[in-house]
Amino acid sequence: MLEFLPKEVREGLEAARKKDLKKKSRLRILVNEEVFPVLKFWETGFALDAERAPHLRGLVDLYDGSRHLYQCLIIASEEEDGQMKYEFKRKAEAHDQVPLDFAREENAPVALIEGK
Repeated sequence: MLEFLPKEVREGLEAARKKDLKKKSRLRILVNEEVFPVLKFWETGFALDAERAPHLRGLVDLYDGSRHLYQCLIIASEEEDGQMKYEFKRKAEAHDQVPLDFAREENAPVALIEGK
């Protein structure tokens, strides 16, 4: 149905659709101090605006607003409908604390108080 519309109208509709997707999503990709809004996200990858995003490859950080969700190893997959799709080679959860290298007991004291 869209093929019967003038080219300018189709381009305007596509721009409005992309703008709407960017507003809805809080997800962002951070690469070398540069931020790209995520248009779509699924279990094995995500999509960015093809006009703005380069063919990324390598290690990126995925954020939901200011919360760091994942550190991902990605590769560019394909371009479709103005979106560049990327696939995860590895997706590791980001943690607030450094993982412990020992088992912490449930009833272990939080701190020791020394007496004089």
